[in-house]
Amino acid sequence: MNDTIALLQNHRSIRKFKDTVIPEEQIKQIVLSGQAASTSSNIQAYSVVVVKDPVKKQKLSELSGNQQQIVESPVFLIWLADLNKIQTAIRLHEDVELKQNVETFLLGTIDATLAAQNAAIAAESLGYGIVYIGGIRNNPQQVTELLELPPLVYPVFGLSIGVPDQEPDLRPRQPLEAVYHEETYHNERVVSAIRDYDEVTRHYYATRKGGVGRGGEQETIWSREMLRRFNSDRQRGHLHGFLTDRGFELK
Repeated sequence: MNDTIALLQNHRSIRKFKDTVIPEEQIKQIVLSGQAASTSSNIQAYSVVVVKDPVKKQKLSELSGNQQQIVESPVFLIWLADLNKIQTAIRLHEDVELKQNVETFLLGTIDATLAAQNAAIAAESLGYGIVYIGGIRNNPQQVTELLELPPLVYPVFGLSIGVPDQEPDLRPRQPLEAVYHEETYHNERVVSAIRDYDEVTRHYYATRKGGVGRGGEQETIWSREMLRRFNSDRQRGHLHGFLTDRGFELK
């Protein structure tokens, strides 16, 4: 263990923030830390829009499912997969279209994710709290218009940053056996680990601050949460049409 590992293993998502202003220099250092993340073949196929304007944050909150943490956080970062930069770079030399497939789409998405996680860790190291906002994909076309994004750019997720105004319990993660495999994948261990994790999450949801599981239930377990999540209409099926309209070729 060292200070970095301790910071990583004590991560909590923060959803209530104080109205403390984050200095501009710290915002830039957080983003610079994001830029230091690994990137496939140095393509750096991502960008970030920093939003501090209260009116714009309110609109983004509404588009993301009325998530108040967007409004409360002094800084909201929207991480973008950005193939427009690659297209622009190519056209400095030849007037040709960027050749695309699913791989190029993944490159931009993965690059944005790696950079964002670096930025999140940097923010936490400065004493700030963070929470990712996947709801930014609920209404991606309206977000695109609000941020004036060019073709070949899409919002992957948002990241709220601010001084925490809550101390949530540390949410237990799956046991190591559920994610760690030696040489080959061992599904029988996964089944056993999930059953063990269900018991851990049963206790967590019953005893955490508030004492109520998701959906108001007194008893909640992880596997049932997965059933609820992936056997519902919450899969954002509109994204394929949105992405192809934005110029991404998913083939």
